Amino acid sequence: MAIEIQDVEHLAGLARIAISDSEKELLRHDLEEILAYVSQIKEVESGKLKVESGEQGELYNVMREDINPHESGMFTEDILRQAPSRKGDRIAVKKIL
Repeated sequence: MAIEIQDVEHLAGLARIAISDSEKELLRHDLEEILAYVSQIKEVESGKLKVESGEQGELYNVMREDINPHESGMFTEDILRQAPSRKGDRIAVKKIL
């Protein structure tokens, strides 16, 4: 999408800012790049991503199995030793409310 100088002037008026002629050209170029980037984002379909070669691949999360990686309480004592104060098997904190 081509941005004209008049569009930049209109946006500057809406934003209530004064810009010089040299700034108008820089802003025109920046706005064109922003709109080009937004148009790329619009090309992404829900759940699928268009690849430049024309192929489409599905998006999915890679997750590990939901298993216990270590036995319960294995690191409790190490963590509690680092806390400034403790109450039994818990870290003691200052009451807020």
